[in-house]
Amino acid sequence: MAYTVRKFDAVIVGAGGAGLRAAIQLSESGYKTAVITKVFPTRSHTVAAQGGVAASLGNSEEDHWHWHMYDTVKGSDWLGDQDAIEFMCRKANECVIELEHYGMPFDRTDAGKIYQRPFGGHMSNFGEKPVRRSCAAADRTGHAMLHAMYQRNVKANTQFFVEWMALDLVRDSEGEVLGVTAMDMETGEIVVFQAKATIFATGGSGRIYYSSTNAFINTGDGLGMAARAGIPLEDMEFWQFHPTGVAGAGVLITEGVRGEGGILRNAQGERFMERYAPNAKDLASRDVVSRAMVTEINEGRGCGPNKDFVLLDITHLDPATIMKRLPGIREIAIQFAGVDCIKEPIPVVPTCHYQMGGIPTNYSGQVVVPGKRSQNEIVPGFYAAGECACASVHGANRLGTNSLLDLLVFGKSAGETAVETLKQSPKAHKDLPQGEIDRALARVNRLNTQTGGTNVHETRLDMQRTMQKHAGVFRFADLLQQGVDKIKQVEEQVRQTEIKDKSMVFNTARIEALELDNLIEVAVSTMVSAEARKESRGAHVRSDCADSAEFPDGRNDKDWLKHSLWYKEGNRLDYKSVKLTPLTVETIALKKRAY
Repeated sequence: MAYTVRKFDAVIVGAGGAGLRAAIQLSESGYKTAVITKVFPTRSHTVAAQGGVAASLGNSEEDHWHWHMYDTVKGSDWLGDQDAIEFMCRKANECVIELEHYGMPFDRTDAGKIYQRPFGGHMSNFGEKPVRRSCAAADRTGHAMLHAMYQRNVKANTQFFVEWMALDLVRDSEGEVLGVTAMDMETGEIVVFQAKATIFATGGSGRIYYSSTNAFINTGDGLGMAARAGIPLEDMEFWQFHPTGVAGAGVLITEGVRGEGGILRNAQGERFMERYAPNAKDLASRDVVSRAMVTEINEGRGCGPNKDFVLLDITHLDPATIMKRLPGIREIAIQFAGVDCIKEPIPVVPTCHYQMGGIPTNYSGQVVVPGKRSQNEIVPGFYAAGECACASVHGANRLGTNSLLDLLVFGKSAGETAVETLKQSPKAHKDLPQGEIDRALARVNRLNTQTGGTNVHETRLDMQRTMQKHAGVFRFADLLQQGVDKIKQVEEQVRQTEIKDKSMVFNTARIEALELDNLIEVAVSTMVSAEARKESRGAHVRSDCADSAEFPDGRNDKDWLKHSLWYKEGNRLDYKSVKLTPLTVETIALKKRAY
């Protein structure tokens, strides 16, 4: 199969928040930077982030990065690496103010400072009471962020390749990453993007589930490429189910609605979160709220004819507040739920939202793997940031608004590290290994020649239904075991997918088949990792790991305070220790997580 080669100093895959922030760093430092993206940058999935970005600015009340760090460690159920968490929380204010200087239109207080709202799990004074930490631009924060950073990249002459799909990593015999192969969706042309620094910012993989807040483009492309290139995937059992997706549609209703005073109610009109989290109530962390909602539904207190959802009520708020702070949410409620939230509550149900796991990285954005000398040996030339990466700042459960912060801090960090590496060791491009390129192109060749294979759409549905049934909000030992067998069967079907249309120009069938190749890597790693982890922690809750005196809430720190690593080759699992030592402060000691 014919291909051409294009050379850059850096190539970034993905043009969401993390990719754009990394590109700013590289382009403004004078490096020739290419950004490969399946959609126009301002249509990346960061556009869907509504509620805000966390930073302890203290514009409305006293706040401190150390309190933010404590909340993040607690939210992670102590599976987050405390060095990376400290790094992120300390950098938060700087990154948000930088964004403001790029021209992002944050909402303002009467004093002219950035407006901040409370969010689930964010507390003052080490867990005392909710604090206003989320910096918001109404309920369109991600949208505003993308536009601000895209404009900055245009000014810096970043080169965008829009409607291109990255196919596979190119690594040499020594393991160094030399770039990626990619396909122009418009023409079907294959190009090798050769680079001295390759940064993955490909976002999440929520489309492995049947019900998801994720866009259709969130197909785990970075994780699939990394897994096929021999990079392990870290903590893939941990998936966040957002408490408030529109019932029946899955469209996200931001946690900012509860931050502004929204209340969850059951069929009796009861504010049920007071039973599950007496202190934080509706602003407990997302996994706690999701499980409370599912418990209400399972115990017969759900709403509607099938008693399968609960209600998010903001009818007690001033309509002017809703129109000022939550205008997009009102539109979503009218469009997807058929209700005007000024007058009646919104029907909501937990929906797959965010992957806590991903490609293992350190807080400098470098991809790291276990090696002969340490658990975290750097993969030369390879970086990752955002939802596709696992630093690990979110551990077993992410706090709301820490995702946009993750994009900013680690997008910038990956860009800075790449710039420093390029400065310290300026070098010519290495020779490309032909065998690696042939391997990357083999997937496209197979689709072009496959006959009598499986249907892409039906196989994808099989995968999504398997994940939804066997690895959902609550997990059961027998269902997980069955899920491992079923997802392996689906994996075999994916290896034989067939597309009827073999044409080259804008062949969306080929793109969907290539995306499914990536999705199945994520699905298998999730199911295998979840079945193996015999404890409940954060978003991963198993019915067979019950509360006991020895292991509160089913969390087993003695045996399972460790990160899982799934390798595609041999479908095997390995583990590495959690970093409990921060950079400058004392370790935040293990304790039971309660709100």
